[in-house]
Amino acid sequence: MRRKRKQATRPAPAPRPAVPPAAAAAPGSPPEPLAPAGPLADARLYIDPDSNARRQADAWRATRPADAAAMDKLAGRPVADWFGDWNGDVRAAVAARTARIAAAGATAVYVAYNIPARDCGGYSAGGSGAADAYRRWIDAFAAGLGDARAAVILEPDALAGLDCLPAAEQATRMELLAYAVRALAADRSAAVYLDAGNAAWQPAGVMAARLRSAGIGAARGFALNVSNFRSNADSEAYGLAVSTALGGGVPFVIDTSRNGAGPAPGDVWCNPPGRGLGTPPTTDTGRPLVDAYLWVKAPGESDGACNGGPPAGTWWPEYALGLAQRAGW
Repeated sequence: MRRKRKQATRPAPAPRPAVPPAAAAAPGSPPEPLAPAGPLADARLYIDPDSNARRQADAWRATRPADAAAMDKLAGRPVADWFGDWNGDVRAAVAARTARIAAAGATAVYVAYNIPARDCGGYSAGGSGAADAYRRWIDAFAAGLGDARAAVILEPDALAGLDCLPAAEQATRMELLAYAVRALAADRSAAVYLDAGNAAWQPAGVMAARLRSAGIGAARGFALNVSNFRSNADSEAYGLAVSTALGGGVPFVIDTSRNGAGPAPGDVWCNPPGRGLGTPPTTDTGRPLVDAYLWVKAPGESDGACNGGPPAGTWWPEYALGLAQRAGW
């Protein structure tokens, strides 16, 4: 189960190609710094043989063969697993999933999504009821992960949406995120990425300051565009600006699951029509500071009960089909 919404705050630019050509450095500018190879280097990301997309493609194979072939675009790609308050025993859930992925000789991509006051009461509201409960939940998550090789995206929206909280609760959230980074980074084979919103949400300097307060120094880097639609070009430019504000050389990952057509007109973020799959997941990005393009949001899972969609995290076959049909690859 994966529940997610994302906020956008500026008019949409014209759509760009999913993988833009490398930009030439301005004359006299320093080269883009290289990040040291992290835990995702040369990783084979896990493709779930029992995903919603795979079951849907197989169900359509005989009666809707063209649609089944389009759905295969989703079914044949790795997608992150989300963990939150819907997991009764998160240690057991993470451990079981990790064992299955390790047995397949692959690397997991996980999302930890259980911060108190999650989503500020929006479509994906929930999370731990108190700070101590969250610490226990993170400890259990880390115990389930063990020493496995994995990427962990930590708390989408928690930093970019910080302003919805009173000052005291903002300070608590920072402490909890720093605690989570330390707990998860105890697995030296894990790459922990603090979520940093998207290119249209917070200024790069503001986000860098928040990342620093939330313990980015103990993490591998940060994550961008989770469940959003910003182009790779916009996300990479923003990521480099955030990295520079952090002192340079801090790597990041980008969610490309639904950004193939860029943002929707008017920056509609909740189940916008006309969107398409973005760059397929890969750790071979050709960008020195971009560790991976990932499908963090599961394409075809609803953002919430909006624009005709079912509740957040619910599989929506026809929306998934539209994403696949407009993939451009």
